[in-house]
Amino acid sequence: MTTTVSSAGLYTLSRKEGWRRWTDAASRVRPDLLMRRQLGRLGADARADFDDARHDWHANFGTIKTPQLAAIHDELDQIVATNRQDPDRVRGAAVIDALPGLGKTTIANTFARDFDRAQRRRHGERTDDGHEHLPVFRVGLTSRTTLRTLNRMICEFYGHPGTDRANAAQLASFAVDCVLSCHTRIGIIDDLHFIDPNRRDGVDVSNHLKWLANELPVTFIYAGVGLAERRLFAEGLTGDSAVMAQIARRWTRLELPPFHVTDPAGRRHWRSLLKATERQLVLADAHPGMLTDLDDYLFARATGHIGSFITLITRGCYKAIRTGAETLTQDLLDTIRIDEASEAARHQLQGTLTGARRTSRPPAPRTAPADTSTAGKR
Repeated sequence: MTTTVSSAGLYTLSRKEGWRRWTDAASRVRPDLLMRRQLGRLGADARADFDDARHDWHANFGTIKTPQLAAIHDELDQIVATNRQDPDRVRGAAVIDALPGLGKTTIANTFARDFDRAQRRRHGERTDDGHEHLPVFRVGLTSRTTLRTLNRMICEFYGHPGTDRANAAQLASFAVDCVLSCHTRIGIIDDLHFIDPNRRDGVDVSNHLKWLANELPVTFIYAGVGLAERRLFAEGLTGDSAVMAQIARRWTRLELPPFHVTDPAGRRHWRSLLKATERQLVLADAHPGMLTDLDDYLFARATGHIGSFITLITRGCYKAIRTGAETLTQDLLDTIRIDEASEAARHQLQGTLTGARRTSRPPAPRTAPADTSTAGKR
């Protein structure tokens, strides 16, 4: 029997050590699927270890390659691969713009992880000058990001020793040195929606992002929520906000839509996600159709958002193991609460889907009336 135990220690992707640990991590080993009689033969400690391994697996079974993920990865690959301009020319940037819970951070991180692995495989772990080869840096903005805090976060990713005592200008210089010395080629800046174009700090940070794009031989990949609605790409702005119009000419906006079931293709994609998820679950009574038979119910619960769906399934699997149910049913999933946005929209959407499914069914074939004539009777 194969069980896996989660590795000790926590880490963050906003530091090079955490990023490297994540990019170099081997794929998790899926626990063996045991039937109920096999579970019953386990001793108390062995059963506790096995269940713990299953909990860890269900929370981390990997990224499912959805059509949305594949499409944006293709776009990012094209943008990064064609950014071969000499240092005197500005490279274009990509920005993933989506609602919460659709996987934009996961898409950016997994693309950059694959790029990081490929670059280090081709060019080694050290630069020609003996510095660490770090093909990617990653930072996440905060609600009060300023020019200095942005520079500091970049320097902290690299572990620069002068981070704590430097001013904004010095930190900017340190950040440039780190990127150049470590041969960084992609910079991920997450939570871009924290930049407020109506605030002085927001304009300063936007100007600084433009400066970094001018100075660094890096392709920036930004991710944020509702960026178009926040007028981050607005054209025609004047005065201090004119930079917002300038970056709109340099950034390629990549939209990430939620799943939908309004046409056959959308329903097919949704059911493909359910099937792929089914194959990952380690429950004694799991069976084909366990999730796909609940397609409308699960869509209503998650409102088409993959983040909400994964949360529902992860918590449902935990309860199925803890209670001994060992399968996912609507009754069990009804006892699981997830994010408030999904819960608020759940009942209305579920009623709409039920009505649509009922009216879309073809009418039952009409049977011919019974022959009541006496012809041929004896």
